[in-house]
Amino acid sequence: MRIAVDVMGGDQGPEVIVEGVLEALKSGSGNFEICLVGNEKKIVESLELCQGDEKDPRILIRHAPEVVDIHESPLVAIRQKKESSIGVGTRMQKKGEVDAFLSAGNTGAVVAFAQHILERLKGVGRPAIGALLPAKNGGTLLLDVGANAECKPHNLLQFAIMGSIFYSHIYNKDNPTVGLLSIGEEATKGNSLTIRSHELIQNESSSGILNFIGNIEGQDILEGEADVVVCDGFVGNTILKFAESISGFVARSLKELTQDSLQSKLGGIFWKSSLREFLRRMNYEEVGGAPLLGLDGVTTICHGRSTAKAIKNAILATKKFVDTRVNEHIQKQMIHFLKAGFKDQMIHLKAPWDRLKNLSETEGRRRWLKGIQSRGKPGSKG
Repeated sequence: MRIAVDVMGGDQGPEVIVEGVLEALKSGSGNFEICLVGNEKKIVESLELCQGDEKDPRILIRHAPEVVDIHESPLVAIRQKKESSIGVGTRMQKKGEVDAFLSAGNTGAVVAFAQHILERLKGVGRPAIGALLPAKNGGTLLLDVGANAECKPHNLLQFAIMGSIFYSHIYNKDNPTVGLLSIGEEATKGNSLTIRSHELIQNESSSGILNFIGNIEGQDILEGEADVVVCDGFVGNTILKFAESISGFVARSLKELTQDSLQSKLGGIFWKSSLREFLRRMNYEEVGGAPLLGLDGVTTICHGRSTAKAIKNAILATKKFVDTRVNEHIQKQMIHFLKAGFKDQMIHLKAPWDRLKNLSETEGRRRWLKGIQSRGKPGSKG
């Protein structure tokens, strides 16, 4: 197995990415190779700083002369930065040179390049980014967390199916529970999207495809009421950003409180180990990255401020994604899904390029890329 890693992505520089790669290779988690994609000179320098060996047969280097800036438009990136580390790494996967691609770079650009180059699995309307949040059940998969700011009911139904398959194979749990995020447990609560989505997901659950437990509310996520929680990307990204802030807020608050008196300081000594365990559970580094589900390839999106530990864990999670053949299981279910009679409702799932196929290639591509720009970044209109 070979995984391409974008060395130029991330806020902390190539050295941190390379350090994470070396830690993953030292983990003893099976045989795999890493292809470092980016500026070759900087990659070699980073390997030297991290005491890595560029002659290690498990390490390959692919030069990519361009870099997509973290604030750069996905439209600009696809048009003008085809030789960026994101573009090169994604094309390597399309050509079969690598089995997966991982990046801590511009999320919108990663999603845009992946949709443009890898294409969707048959029957999938839109891809979705899944993020594992800490919960009493060990972890809850929340999707979408940023690929689609606006969705339709059939999109959420497909997110539920893809999330359920991913969770069952990655976390070894048969028939995981699926919940729809809403403002109340009743099927009639929520906006038109959640009400209609509830109906669709419930119908598929009755056929045995999903273990749907109905609507859940925000407080149920950390309680582990559902293994998989489905929502649109606008809501999901907001929840994800809030969840990422919890551990830092708690740590800072407790530090301030323990400075008030001698009694507080002594108490802090006793619960320090418990606090450390809490922060570990809430730390995104433990998961590392978020999978982009629904495309004909394996793409992992990492946080921009990822540490070496986060990169290492993201690489190992990506390896498991490939090993367990999640995409094959999703594709098989989607084909069954189409044959089972959902085809009439799938007419809305045509990709922007499909809808523009009657236009000239130049005009069609121009309009399609314009659409990518508007929905490429999490939180923007999708």
